Amino acid sequence: MNVAALIVAAGRGNRAGPGAPKQYRQLAGEPVLRRTLSAFAAHPLISSVMAVIHEDDREAYGVASAGLAKLLDPCPGGATRQASVRAGLERLAASPPDYVLIHDGARPLVSARLIADCVSALAEHAGALAALAVTDTIRRATAEGLAGETVDRTGLWRAQTPQAFRFGAILDAHRRASGDDYTDDVAVAAAACIDIAMVEGDEDNIKITSAEDIRRAERIIMRGGDVRTGTGFDVHRFGPGDHVWLCGVKVPHAFGLVGHSDADAGLHAITDAILGAIGAGDIGQHFPPSDPKWKGARSDIFLAHAAALARDAGARISNVDLTLICEQPKIGPHVSAMRKRIADILSLDVARVSVKATTTEGLGFTGRGEGIAAQALATLIFG
Repeated sequence: MNVAALIVAAGRGNRAGPGAPKQYRQLAGEPVLRRTLSAFAAHPLISSVMAVIHEDDREAYGVASAGLAKLLDPCPGGATRQASVRAGLERLAASPPDYVLIHDGARPLVSARLIADCVSALAEHAGALAALAVTDTIRRATAEGLAGETVDRTGLWRAQTPQAFRFGAILDAHRRASGDDYTDDVAVAAAACIDIAMVEGDEDNIKITSAEDIRRAERIIMRGGDVRTGTGFDVHRFGPGDHVWLCGVKVPHAFGLVGHSDADAGLHAITDAILGAIGAGDIGQHFPPSDPKWKGARSDIFLAHAAALARDAGARISNVDLTLICEQPKIGPHVSAMRKRIADILSLDVARVSVKATTTEGLGFTGRGEGIAAQALATLIFG
């Protein structure tokens, strides 16, 4: 069977508050939409994946989708969700699949099991709906905001996506529904008398609507994984110069730091911590100081490389904690900029990055003002 996934991601997500549309916001180090696309692209039953996006989001989509397999060119959406789905279906009709799974771009935690169950249901039914039976007591509220009558929950289900269909049937239903206003594709299908099978949904398959939903989704992602930590330590001595690079930030100082690259002890320590957590050696193995290619190189290249290796290993960086050890320069005025730069390189929320500074009370080489040391810890979650 040729099975296409149609990912609806043209909305503006105003309820998520100021900032980028919710489907492009960071979720545990990746854009929400990338996680959604990845879930379908990686599934063995899915032949192709097409996203329906807003015209203004083409650049953001390019970033979110970079390197993923099975992706067709994105389709511009319409003024409503229904119009966007119709546009996507019409684009797919040029080379029609047998089945299509229509899914919200802002549901990034869809499971492989749920995708498979929706596809399987189409062997006997023209449509399938992922949904959860209502188990809580349901009440109506009065006009005054008080608890009103109890509603019988028998037969009530909470609809999710994917909503899966035999392609020809749902395309015809959408064409006939042009001009109507339905809340989802099952409603469009029901209006065309398409039989819809109920498929057991997943409590973790939440739709990102608000900023709190992103935090909830991160908690779901982070739970139950294999947690590993790595540590890193780096030292550079002072030499001639009028500034030092620390954590990707240029800090004015009476001296520079001596090293083959830009001698950024902070980024070097974090790089080693990440490499340590995935068992990938140390920074010198990946970027040998004997190689002239790296002479004067910016250390954000090293950190970005370590982050990419972590992703390839199936790991998510949960947080990094860095301590800079020196008498001078003063680190405090630059901490905010340092945290932001590290967060940008690692695609992390800045709240997951800690940068601190301490002295050695005049003891040792740092106490004598001979150089700077940095110590880092990184926590990664696998699975």
